Amino acid sequence: MHDMNDEELLWRASMVPKVKNYPFERTPKVAFMFLTRGPVVLSPLWDLFFKGHEGLFNVYVHSSESNFNVSDEAQDSVFHGRRIPSKYVEWGKVNMIEAERRLLANALLDVSNQRFVLLSESCIPLFNFSTVYSYLTNSKYSFVESYDLAGPVGRGRYSPKMAPTVHIEEWRKGSQWFEMDRDLAVEVIADKEYFSVFHDFCDGQCYADEHYLPTFVTKKFGETNSNRTLHFVDWARGGPHPTRYYRNDVTEEFLVKLRSDRSCEYNGMKNQICHLFARKFTSHSLDRLLRIAPKLMQFNDL
Repeated sequence: MHDMNDEELLWRASMVPKVKNYPFERTPKVAFMFLTRGPVVLSPLWDLFFKGHEGLFNVYVHSSESNFNVSDEAQDSVFHGRRIPSKYVEWGKVNMIEAERRLLANALLDVSNQRFVLLSESCIPLFNFSTVYSYLTNSKYSFVESYDLAGPVGRGRYSPKMAPTVHIEEWRKGSQWFEMDRDLAVEVIADKEYFSVFHDFCDGQCYADEHYLPTFVTKKFGETNSNRTLHFVDWARGGPHPTRYYRNDVTEEFLVKLRSDRSCEYNGMKNQICHLFARKFTSHSLDRLLRIAPKLMQFNDL
């Protein structure tokens, strides 16, 4: 915890050492950043996922519910006391981006954090910690989904007022659930030029969280981005929200399918693991997840 306001926090977190070689032994850590409405309802599953891997990760929780205190979590939970100074967040609004940058900035304060993954309270891991850690720390690229989409939910959300900073042909769309390396994380929290344009002109039906990072990263750092997300989500039913999964949806066959859905590219080569996480799982699915997932995903494989 700290008493810095957002401006002070972003300034402090944006500092980068000129000497690149660390003068002390350092084990790279992954920052798992949870952007939630309230409690992390699937925390018992994540506790099993993290168990035995202390020293390789840090957990950060941003909750928009002011009456939620992560210290209420069991003291042996990795989520105990991990809530950062948070503010109210509205779905699709610019303050969603502000919350993401707030999470990144808090995580950047720890120089050991080298990879940064954004998760929600409805996310689950699809593989054990060792697999996820290796996949992230050995990747040459960041994972920010970005694509050009015609029509009302793509280019139709662009405002000409964003020019000349962002032209319509540079406008991109993608999932807000990202994973990135430390260099890109610093650039995101230090950005004022593009963020201010989205802050001022991406309102109403624009949904800034689906466009800011895809547009900013593609225009400025496209060569280091994979243009895909590591989070599986099912939009097949249509509408503004993806499919939710309840107790009866969770079977071993279903989880196996999520783990081996299709092939994709990783570090320039074909790879069978495309998604490390999946969403949106409800609290009602927790009991079955606890019975099936640890054995299937080998959570005790240290």
